[in-house]
Amino acid sequence: MKKKTFNLLFLIFLFVATILIVRRHYDSEAPRYHVLTGYNHTYYKISYEHTQPLDSAIKAAFKAYYHALNPFDSTSVTSMVNRNKDLVVDSVFARAFGIAMQVAEETGGMFDITCAPYINLWGFGFEKPDAVSQSAIDSIRQFTGYEKIRLAGDSIVKDDPRVMVNLAGLGDGYICDMVSDILDRAGVGNYLIDIGGEMKAKGCNEQGKTWRIGINKPVSDSTQVNNEIELVLQIGEGKGIATSGDYRNFHVVDGKKYGHTINPKTGYPACQDILSATVVADRCAVADAYATAFMAMGREQAKKLKEQHPEIEYLFIYADSLGGYAKEFSPGMEKYMVRD
Repeated sequence: MKKKTFNLLFLIFLFVATILIVRRHYDSEAPRYHVLTGYNHTYYKISYEHTQPLDSAIKAAFKAYYHALNPFDSTSVTSMVNRNKDLVVDSVFARAFGIAMQVAEETGGMFDITCAPYINLWGFGFEKPDAVSQSAIDSIRQFTGYEKIRLAGDSIVKDDPRVMVNLAGLGDGYICDMVSDILDRAGVGNYLIDIGGEMKAKGCNEQGKTWRIGINKPVSDSTQVNNEIELVLQIGEGKGIATSGDYRNFHVVDGKKYGHTINPKTGYPACQDILSATVVADRCAVADAYATAFMAMGREQAKKLKEQHPEIEYLFIYADSLGGYAKEFSPGMEKYMVRD
Protein backbone atom coordinates (compact mmCIF):
# COMPACT_ATOMS: atom_id res chain seq x y z
CA MET A 1 0.00 0.00 0.00
CA LYS A 2 2.79 2.37 0.91
CA LYS A 3 4.52 1.58 -2.37
CA LYS A 4 1.39 2.39 -4.37
CA THR A 5 0.98 5.68 -2.47
CA PHE A 6 4.62 6.56 -3.13
CA ASN A 7 4.24 5.80 -6.86
CA LEU A 8 1.12 7.93 -7.07
CA LEU A 9 2.79 10.86 -5.34
CA PHE A 10 5.82 10.48 -7.58
CA LEU A 11 3.63 10.56 -10.70
CA ILE A 12 1.86 13.68 -9.43
CA PHE A 13 5.24 15.30 -8.77
CA LEU A 14 6.42 14.49 -12.30
CA PHE A 15 3.19 15.84 -13.77
CA VAL A 16 3.44 19.14 -11.87
CA ALA A 17 7.17 19.49 -12.63
CA THR A 18 6.50 18.91 -16.34
CA ILE A 19 3.79 21.58 -16.35
CA LEU A 20 6.11 24.06 -14.64
CA ILE A 21 8.93 23.37 -17.09
CA VAL A 22 6.63 23.72 -20.09
CA ARG A 23 5.11 26.88 -18.65
CA ARG A 24 8.52 28.39 -17.96
CA HIS A 25 9.56 27.62 -21.53
CA TYR A 26 6.33 29.09 -22.85
CA ASP A 27 6.72 32.22 -20.75
CA SER A 28 10.27 32.73 -22.04
CA GLU A 29 8.99 32.46 -25.61
CA ALA A 30 5.84 34.56 -25.13
CA PRO A 31 6.10 38.17 -26.35
CA ARG A 32 6.00 40.84 -23.66
CA TYR A 33 6.57 44.57 -23.52
CA HIS A 34 10.04 45.86 -22.78
CA VAL A 35 10.91 49.48 -21.97
CA LEU A 36 14.35 51.00 -22.49
CA THR A 37 14.93 54.50 -21.11
CA GLY A 38 17.95 56.74 -20.77
CA TYR A 39 19.58 60.03 -21.61
CA ASN A 40 22.30 60.84 -24.13
CA HIS A 41 22.09 64.29 -25.72
CA THR A 42 18.38 64.08 -24.90
CA TYR A 43 16.02 61.66 -23.19
CA TYR A 44 14.77 58.52 -24.88
CA LYS A 45 12.10 55.95 -24.14
CA ILE A 46 11.61 52.90 -26.33
CA SER A 47 8.69 50.54 -25.66
CA TYR A 48 8.34 47.37 -27.70
CA GLU A 49 6.81 43.92 -27.59
CA HIS A 50 9.12 40.98 -28.20
CA THR A 51 10.05 37.61 -26.78
CA GLN A 52 13.50 38.84 -25.76
CA PRO A 53 14.99 42.24 -24.90
CA LEU A 54 16.74 43.92 -27.82
CA ASP A 55 18.49 46.55 -25.70
CA SER A 56 22.01 45.62 -26.82
CA ALA A 57 21.18 46.11 -30.49
CA ILE A 58 19.41 49.40 -29.78
CA LYS A 59 22.33 50.74 -27.74
CA ALA A 60 24.70 49.73 -30.55
CA ALA A 61 22.59 51.83 -32.93
CA PHE A 62 22.93 54.83 -30.59
CA LYS A 63 26.69 54.34 -30.51
CA ALA A 64 26.91 54.20 -34.31
CA TYR A 65 24.70 57.27 -34.58
CA TYR A 66 26.86 59.37 -32.26
CA HIS A 67 30.06 58.24 -33.93
CA ALA A 68 28.68 59.46 -37.25
CA LEU A 69 26.66 62.59 -36.44
CA ASN A 70 27.68 64.11 -33.10
CA PRO A 71 29.19 67.54 -33.92
CA PHE A 72 30.34 67.97 -30.31
CA ASP A 73 32.62 64.91 -30.50
CA SER A 74 35.96 65.70 -32.15
CA THR A 75 36.30 62.05 -33.24
CA SER A 76 32.91 61.82 -34.99
CA VAL A 77 32.59 61.61 -38.77
CA THR A 78 30.77 64.96 -38.79
CA SER A 79 33.56 66.69 -36.88
CA MET A 80 36.23 65.25 -39.16
CA VAL A 81 34.25 66.33 -42.23
CA ASN A 82 34.08 69.83 -40.77
CA ARG A 83 37.86 69.79 -40.19
CA ASN A 84 38.46 68.58 -43.76
CA LYS A 85 40.04 65.31 -42.68
CA ASP A 86 40.65 62.80 -45.44
CA LEU A 87 38.30 59.98 -44.56
CA VAL A 88 35.78 57.49 -45.87
CA VAL A 89 32.39 58.31 -44.37
CA ASP A 90 30.45 55.45 -42.85
CA SER A 91 27.02 54.24 -43.96
CA VAL A 92 25.24 55.97 -41.05
CA PHE A 93 26.59 59.36 -42.06
CA ALA A 94 26.07 58.67 -45.78
CA ARG A 95 22.37 57.80 -45.37
CA ALA A 96 21.69 60.84 -43.15
CA PHE A 97 23.55 63.07 -45.59
CA GLY A 98 21.51 61.67 -48.48
CA ILE A 99 18.21 62.40 -46.73
CA ALA A 100 19.40 65.91 -45.89
CA MET A 101 20.34 66.63 -49.50
CA GLN A 102 17.03 65.26 -50.76
CA VAL A 103 14.97 67.45 -48.42
CA ALA A 104 17.21 70.44 -49.16
CA GLU A 105 16.48 70.03 -52.87
CA GLU A 106 12.74 69.53 -52.29
CA THR A 107 12.47 72.61 -50.05
CA GLY A 108 14.53 74.89 -52.25
CA GLY A 109 17.28 75.03 -49.64
CA MET A 110 15.07 75.97 -46.70
CA PHE A 111 16.43 72.88 -44.99
CA ASP A 112 20.19 73.20 -45.21
CA ILE A 113 22.74 71.35 -43.09
CA THR A 114 25.48 73.81 -44.12
CA CYS A 115 23.82 76.44 -41.88
CA ALA A 116 26.10 75.27 -39.06
CA PRO A 117 28.14 78.53 -39.04
CA TYR A 118 24.94 80.60 -38.76
CA ILE A 119 23.70 78.35 -35.95
CA ASN A 120 27.04 78.73 -34.16
CA LEU A 121 26.99 82.50 -34.68
CA TRP A 122 23.60 82.81 -32.99
CA GLY A 123 24.68 80.61 -30.07
CA PHE A 124 22.70 77.45 -30.85
CA GLY A 125 25.47 75.30 -32.24
CA PHE A 126 28.60 73.39 -31.33
CA GLU A 127 30.99 76.36 -31.17
CA LYS A 128 31.00 79.47 -28.98
CA PRO A 129 29.08 82.31 -30.64
CA ASP A 130 30.74 85.39 -32.07
CA ALA A 131 29.19 88.83 -32.04
CA VAL A 132 26.24 88.89 -34.43
CA SER A 133 26.55 91.54 -37.14
CA GLN A 134 25.49 91.92 -40.74
CA SER A 135 29.12 91.76 -41.84
CA ALA A 136 29.57 88.45 -39.99
CA ILE A 137 26.46 87.04 -41.68
CA ASP A 138 27.60 88.27 -45.09
CA SER A 139 30.98 86.64 -44.56
CA ILE A 140 29.39 83.30 -43.63
CA ARG A 141 27.08 83.42 -46.64
CA GLN A 142 30.12 82.91 -48.90
CA PHE A 143 30.52 79.32 -47.72
CA THR A 144 26.99 78.19 -46.91
CA GLY A 145 24.50 76.50 -49.22
CA TYR A 146 23.75 72.82 -49.68
CA GLU A 147 24.90 73.01 -53.32
CA LYS A 148 28.47 73.55 -52.09
CA ILE A 149 28.92 70.05 -50.66
CA ARG A 150 28.26 66.58 -52.02
CA LEU A 151 28.98 62.91 -51.50
CA ALA A 152 31.19 61.39 -54.19
CA GLY A 153 31.31 57.66 -53.62
CA ASP A 154 32.14 57.41 -49.92
CA SER A 155 33.96 60.75 -49.66
CA ILE A 156 32.73 64.29 -49.04
CA VAL A 157 33.60 66.93 -51.62
CA LYS A 158 33.34 70.65 -50.78
CA ASP A 159 33.46 73.65 -53.08
CA ASP A 160 34.96 75.62 -50.20
CA PRO A 161 36.93 74.08 -47.30
CA ARG A 162 35.11 76.38 -44.88
CA VAL A 163 31.81 74.59 -45.49
CA MET A 164 30.58 72.93 -42.29
CA VAL A 165 27.65 70.64 -41.63
CA ASN A 166 25.31 70.02 -38.72
CA LEU A 167 22.69 67.30 -39.16
CA ALA A 168 20.86 68.03 -35.89
CA GLY A 169 17.86 69.22 -37.91
CA LEU A 170 17.02 65.60 -38.66
CA GLY A 171 19.17 63.83 -36.06
CA ASP A 172 16.58 62.69 -33.52
CA GLY A 173 14.30 61.56 -36.31
CA TYR A 174 17.16 59.66 -37.91
CA ILE A 175 18.02 57.66 -34.79
CA CYS A 176 14.30 56.88 -34.41
CA ASP A 177 14.47 55.31 -37.87
CA MET A 178 17.63 53.40 -36.99
CA VAL A 179 15.93 51.90 -33.93
CA SER A 180 12.70 51.14 -35.82
CA ASP A 181 14.71 49.32 -38.50
CA ILE A 182 16.18 47.08 -35.78
CA LEU A 183 12.74 46.36 -34.35
CA ASP A 184 11.21 45.74 -37.78
CA ARG A 185 13.96 43.28 -38.69
CA ALA A 186 13.31 41.45 -35.42
CA GLY A 187 9.65 41.10 -36.34
CA VAL A 188 8.38 43.49 -33.68
CA GLY A 189 4.81 44.50 -34.48
CA ASN A 190 4.16 46.88 -31.60
CA TYR A 191 6.49 49.69 -30.56
CA LEU A 192 6.74 53.35 -29.67
CA ILE A 193 10.10 55.08 -30.03
CA ASP A 194 10.47 58.49 -28.40
CA ILE A 195 13.81 60.23 -28.75
CA GLY A 196 13.82 63.86 -27.72
CA GLY A 197 10.16 64.18 -28.65
CA GLU A 198 10.57 62.79 -32.16
CA MET A 199 8.70 59.52 -32.42
CA LYS A 200 7.92 56.46 -34.45
CA ALA A 201 4.87 54.34 -33.64
CA LYS A 202 3.68 50.98 -34.86
CA GLY A 203 0.84 48.75 -33.72
CA CYS A 204 -0.54 49.21 -30.23
CA ASN A 205 0.41 49.56 -26.59
CA GLU A 206 0.27 46.96 -23.83
CA GLN A 207 -3.44 47.61 -23.36
CA GLY A 208 -4.08 46.78 -27.01
CA LYS A 209 -4.84 50.39 -27.98
CA THR A 210 -3.24 52.36 -30.79
CA TRP A 211 -0.42 54.57 -29.53
CA ARG A 212 -1.46 58.11 -28.59
CA ILE A 213 0.98 61.00 -28.84
CA GLY A 214 0.43 64.38 -27.20
CA ILE A 215 1.37 67.63 -28.95
CA ASN A 216 2.41 70.33 -26.48
CA LYS A 217 1.03 73.81 -26.34
CA PRO A 218 3.62 76.28 -27.69
CA VAL A 219 4.30 77.90 -24.33
CA SER A 220 7.62 79.76 -24.01
CA ASP A 221 9.58 77.71 -21.49
CA SER A 222 13.33 77.22 -21.86
CA THR A 223 13.29 74.92 -18.80
CA GLN A 224 11.05 72.44 -20.68
CA VAL A 225 9.01 71.93 -17.51
CA ASN A 226 5.70 73.11 -18.95
CA ASN A 227 4.19 70.21 -20.91
CA GLU A 228 0.57 71.18 -21.37
CA ILE A 229 -1.06 69.13 -24.12
CA GLU A 230 -2.78 70.98 -26.96
CA LEU A 231 -4.10 67.91 -28.77
CA VAL A 232 -3.50 64.19 -29.19
CA LEU A 233 -2.60 62.19 -32.27
CA GLN A 234 -3.24 58.47 -32.69
CA ILE A 235 -0.63 56.67 -34.79
CA GLY A 236 0.05 52.98 -35.27
CA GLU A 237 1.13 52.55 -38.89
CA GLY A 238 4.87 52.66 -38.41
CA LYS A 239 4.88 56.37 -39.20
CA GLY A 240 7.42 58.89 -38.01
CA ILE A 241 6.24 62.06 -36.29
CA ALA A 242 8.38 65.10 -35.54
CA THR A 243 7.67 68.50 -34.04
CA SER A 244 9.82 71.60 -34.39
CA GLY A 245 9.26 74.81 -32.44
CA ASP A 246 11.15 77.84 -31.20
CA TYR A 247 9.17 78.27 -28.00
CA ARG A 248 11.67 76.28 -25.89
CA ASN A 249 15.03 76.84 -27.55
CA PHE A 250 15.64 80.57 -27.83
CA HIS A 251 17.88 83.43 -26.75
CA VAL A 252 16.91 86.92 -25.65
CA VAL A 253 19.22 89.62 -27.02
CA ASP A 254 18.60 93.29 -26.19
CA GLY A 255 15.07 92.43 -25.11
CA LYS A 256 14.21 90.56 -28.31
CA LYS A 257 13.63 86.82 -28.42
CA TYR A 258 15.41 84.85 -31.16
CA GLY A 259 14.43 81.26 -31.88
CA HIS A 260 16.88 78.54 -32.90
CA THR A 261 15.41 77.99 -36.38
CA ILE A 262 17.63 79.83 -38.86
CA ASN A 263 16.46 80.95 -42.28
CA PRO A 264 19.24 79.63 -44.57
CA LYS A 265 18.59 82.38 -47.10
CA THR A 266 19.12 85.29 -44.69
CA GLY A 267 21.27 83.87 -41.90
CA TYR A 268 18.85 85.29 -39.34
CA PRO A 269 16.39 83.47 -37.05
CA ALA A 270 13.30 82.73 -39.09
CA CYS A 271 10.78 84.76 -37.00
CA GLN A 272 7.88 83.28 -38.95
CA ASP A 273 4.28 82.92 -37.81
CA ILE A 274 4.53 79.18 -37.08
CA LEU A 275 5.03 78.51 -33.38
CA SER A 276 5.32 74.74 -33.85
CA ALA A 277 5.22 72.46 -36.87
CA THR A 278 4.35 68.78 -36.52
CA VAL A 279 4.94 66.54 -39.52
CA VAL A 280 4.01 62.89 -40.14
CA ALA A 281 5.96 60.89 -42.73
CA ASP A 282 7.06 57.32 -43.40
CA ARG A 283 10.59 58.08 -42.21
CA CYS A 284 11.02 60.09 -39.04
CA ALA A 285 14.17 61.75 -40.38
CA VAL A 286 12.15 63.14 -43.27
CA ALA A 287 9.43 64.34 -40.89
CA ASP A 288 12.10 65.98 -38.71
CA ALA A 289 13.73 67.75 -41.64
CA TYR A 290 10.42 69.00 -43.06
CA ALA A 291 9.30 70.28 -39.65
CA THR A 292 12.50 72.32 -39.48
CA ALA A 293 12.05 73.60 -43.04
CA PHE A 294 8.42 74.57 -42.43
CA MET A 295 9.43 76.57 -39.37
CA ALA A 296 11.94 78.47 -41.51
CA MET A 297 9.66 79.18 -44.46
CA GLY A 298 6.41 80.10 -42.71
CA ARG A 299 2.86 78.87 -43.06
CA GLU A 300 1.88 80.02 -46.55
CA GLN A 301 5.02 78.82 -48.28
CA ALA A 302 4.88 75.56 -46.34
CA LYS A 303 1.31 74.86 -47.46
CA LYS A 304 2.29 75.38 -51.09
CA LEU A 305 5.21 73.00 -50.71
CA LYS A 306 2.99 70.36 -49.12
CA GLU A 307 0.86 70.28 -52.29
CA GLN A 308 3.87 68.80 -54.09
CA HIS A 309 4.39 66.13 -51.42
CA PRO A 310 1.22 64.15 -50.64
CA GLU A 311 3.34 61.64 -48.68
CA ILE A 312 3.66 64.02 -45.72
CA GLU A 313 1.06 65.60 -43.43
CA TYR A 314 1.37 68.66 -41.21
CA LEU A 315 -0.13 70.37 -38.18
CA PHE A 316 0.77 74.01 -37.55
CA ILE A 317 0.18 75.95 -34.37
CA TYR A 318 0.62 79.57 -35.34
CA ALA A 319 0.36 83.07 -33.94
CA ASP A 320 -2.96 84.74 -34.70
CA SER A 321 -3.72 88.43 -35.11
CA LEU A 322 -4.99 88.75 -31.52
CA GLY A 323 -1.76 87.69 -29.87
CA GLY A 324 -2.97 84.16 -29.23
CA TYR A 325 -2.57 81.09 -31.37
CA ALA A 326 -4.59 78.89 -33.70
CA LYS A 327 -4.21 75.51 -35.43
CA GLU A 328 -4.14 74.51 -39.06
CA PHE A 329 -3.57 71.06 -40.52
CA SER A 330 -3.45 69.25 -43.83
CA PRO A 331 -6.55 67.20 -44.74
CA GLY A 332 -4.64 63.94 -44.35
CA MET A 333 -3.59 64.85 -40.79
CA GLU A 334 -7.17 64.81 -39.57
CA LYS A 335 -7.34 60.99 -39.53
CA TYR A 336 -4.64 60.94 -36.84
CA MET A 337 -6.35 63.45 -34.55
CA VAL A 338 -8.15 62.14 -31.45
CA ARG A 339 -11.48 63.89 -30.95
CA ASP A 340 -12.61 62.41 -27.62
